[in-house]
Amino acid sequence: MTQFDPNRLNAFLGQMLGDLGGAFSLPLIRLGDRLGLYRLLHERGPIEAGALAEAAGCDPRYVREWLSAQAASGYVGFDPATGTFSLSPEQAMVFAVEDSPAWLIGAFDTAAAMVENQSKVADAFRSGEGVGWGDQAGCLFCAVARFFRPGYLNHLVEEWIPALGGGVAEKLRKGALVADIGCGHGISTILMAKAFPRSEFIGYDFHEGSITAAREHARAHGLDGNIRFEVGRAKDFPATGLDLVTCFDCLHDMGDPEGAAAHVRRALKPGGTWMIVEPLAGDSLAENLNPVGRLYYSASTMICVPTSRAQEVGAALGAQAGEKRLAEVIRAGGFRNVRRATETPFNMVLEAT
Repeated sequence: MTQFDPNRLNAFLGQMLGDLGGAFSLPLIRLGDRLGLYRLLHERGPIEAGALAEAAGCDPRYVREWLSAQAASGYVGFDPATGTFSLSPEQAMVFAVEDSPAWLIGAFDTAAAMVENQSKVADAFRSGEGVGWGDQAGCLFCAVARFFRPGYLNHLVEEWIPALGGGVAEKLRKGALVADIGCGHGISTILMAKAFPRSEFIGYDFHEGSITAAREHARAHGLDGNIRFEVGRAKDFPATGLDLVTCFDCLHDMGDPEGAAAHVRRALKPGGTWMIVEPLAGDSLAENLNPVGRLYYSASTMICVPTSRAQEVGAALGAQAGEKRLAEVIRAGGFRNVRRATETPFNMVLEAT
């Protein structure tokens, strides 16, 4: 056996124990969300295991074991003097408060879908082909919608749109025509339609199931006058004369992003703007060797690259393409100016004119 440094091995094993603890916690976190345990902890804690089980309508023995695992992970607090469990405000922001910018349940749902999709992606590794968005295992699109919702809810209207130049926010307040390409379940489209009632919004997605869900969400929000959803692809959606086109976390998933950019350019009216929200990334692998890059490269391997490879051209930009590569794609579509308007720890917002 090759000689090794025992200190480095122990440090690496410590890292692996942390990773395994997180992996083993995946189904428990999703159970806590599905059964309402986090919500009840937030609303009623500090609380004993039996009382939490009763409030949730669950068996006390199962709930006690679940709480023990959560406490060992540091996901919930435990007071040995009183035998009670609780969520701190910070823990609640991650697990219980759906409108929090730090709510991460959707990320765990996405991770579960990635595991379920393993065999299909393994076949794609061997063939070099793709796995279509609608062919991914489980309700990946539901998980992704939950994952992105907190960022859109807390940043889109208040920060991202005001960061655009050319008076975009004012145009939307007065009344503009907007296409949201790759809208998924319509969360981004609905947020904009509610914030700017004088503007008209069209959400397009090539996945029919997502469009059905988006229409249902719009009805649930009481929206019908200034919003509609249609099945359509990024490179040939029918709308024209647009003041604003938006793409949220989807350009890198497209098979032909350059073709999409060219079509967006043709669909915009003179003086129109394209807002592209993409995962935050540097322009080199070395810049992305960090916790955020770790998440995005993993998701890209299991979701983004297979999705792109399943489409014509199959450019497979990946979720960590970086601003430089994305700008090259956007300019190839005929846009002259590309700039980073703003960013968050997870996203960058590019503006193209």
